[in-house]
Amino acid sequence: NADTAMYCSKHNGRDNFEFFSPSMSSQALERLALEGSLRKAVEDKELQIFYQPQIQIETGKIIGMEALLRWKHPNLGMIPPNKFIPLAEETGLILPIGNWVLEECCRQNKEWQDKGLINIPISINLSAVQFRQHNLFDTVQQALISTGLRACYLELELTENMLMDCSEYNVTLLKKFRQLGVSFALDDFGTGYSSLSYLSRFPISRLKIDESFVIDIPEHKNNAAIISAAISLGHDLGMTIIAEGVETKKQFNYMQAHQCDEIQGHLFSQAVPKEAMEQLLEKNYLDCNLL
Repeated sequence: NADTAMYCSKHNGRDNFEFFSPSMSSQALERLALEGSLRKAVEDKELQIFYQPQIQIETGKIIGMEALLRWKHPNLGMIPPNKFIPLAEETGLILPIGNWVLEECCRQNKEWQDKGLINIPISINLSAVQFRQHNLFDTVQQALISTGLRACYLELELTENMLMDCSEYNVTLLKKFRQLGVSFALDDFGTGYSSLSYLSRFPISRLKIDESFVIDIPEHKNNAAIISAAISLGHDLGMTIIAEGVETKKQFNYMQAHQCDEIQGHLFSQAVPKEAMEQLLEKNYLDCNLL
């Protein structure tokens, strides 16, 4: 019981205390059961990769796609990523899962290109656990070699918190990736805890405005001001700006008026399985002027 309370305290941010309660036991058992199911899901290949297109505002064309992991449990149905991804990170399962996602995304993108579909980069989210692995560069390079995908068609997404450590090793690592041809996007911009100094040190190509700022614009004046400032800052630093979570015409119009470069969200397409993504790539156009 004390051990259960200790882990609950850690989960709530450390530097505090928790009294044991019976509900903790049920939560611990639920977590243990989910962990066992996740291990089995990796072995039985229950995990799926969905793809969400990224749209260039000026042309309405698909210029990229983000790979998003989904888990369809045989009994529980679709389990949200925010429930199983943290568990995968805590247990170390994120490493074999991440390696599979990387390999599969590179293979799938190369397959689409070989079919004559448009050549666009695929964006893959890196977890903090993966980023700390010293063999990360070799793992990514090997995935590109084994699948035949050119490095310029792979983008890795990092979060602000992952870049808090502006050590020479991390700076050198990202520059080494850039020399290889792999680009980087800064995900969830504005939600982290690091200073802006990393923007000038790390070779970041795209800045992704988090959907939490997009959801209530243009009515929320403070968020609108933050978005406007982020677009201006990113452009001054030579970055492409993409807004996530765009779901309404008002949000799209605001982004267009403030010279945001790209859009991603349910207004155009939710994340879809590979078959549906292939159909979108064949079409290769979403008419933003009709909005």
